[in-house]
Amino acid sequence: MQRVCYLHIDHEPFQFKVEGNFFWGKQVLLYEKENNILSKVNWESEGYKCVNAFENNEFENLKQSIKHVIIGALKANDILVDESTFSLANYHEYVTDDELHNKIINITRNLEVSDFDFDIDILAKRFGKILGYRLTSWVEELQKSHIQIRISRPDSLDINPPHRDGYLSYWEDIVNVWLPIEGCNNKSSLPVLPGSHLLPENEILRTESKGAKINGNIYYVPCILETKSGVMQMIRPNPKEGEALLFTPFLIHGSAINQNKHITRISLELRFPKVKD
Repeated sequence: MQRVCYLHIDHEPFQFKVEGNFFWGKQVLLYEKENNILSKVNWESEGYKCVNAFENNEFENLKQSIKHVIIGALKANDILVDESTFSLANYHEYVTDDELHNKIINITRNLEVSDFDFDIDILAKRFGKILGYRLTSWVEELQKSHIQIRISRPDSLDINPPHRDGYLSYWEDIVNVWLPIEGCNNKSSLPVLPGSHLLPENEILRTESKGAKINGNIYYVPCILETKSGVMQMIRPNPKEGEALLFTPFLIHGSAINQNKHITRISLELRFPKVKD
């Protein structure tokens, strides 16, 4: 069944079509109040926070690594690239159709720690101190780290639908990390629905995992169409360059529509589980 997802981002209305079977959940709260990833911070009720992430030249090293990965993905798809002049912000000038873009993100969605000239676990330790738990980049159930470059072209549907990562078992006990790299601003950064991790399932209308299709793409995460409060009122926390957006996997987030007319938005997505004692 095709439905229209209506939402507001910073009070501005947006809509897009979604195919899927939608249902209201049971009267249960999935967010565990005790010993969860945010239980030791004073911003738990909001479910998210922008924090400092990098020191010295760490951010620039990471950004150059991301540029190298994307150039490699372009070359793997026979796109001619002059490395000396290529800019992440101009990615959309090289990738002009959805088919090619999907081939690029098939590479950039499954990366290894070794793909970067930067120690990702430095961030796990840094954010662990903020949260009061020891964190790691290694996700035991997946037997790998999760490192994904998100690429959103101008005026495109290069987005995930509104969703919760915590519906997937391997994301239940992690902290989500969203890092702005290029073109991230108040027109393009990741929206969240403040406090939505505290909504019980009977107040959420959603699909099953792998049950939503947008613009021909099927998504691993369920699409949340609306809540009992009606149209979702999302905001963009908009972390600055060098900061990270930390949030619980049960916070509703997504629909990071890039409203910039001539700038591709690049961000890095990490997920850090708690170290089991």
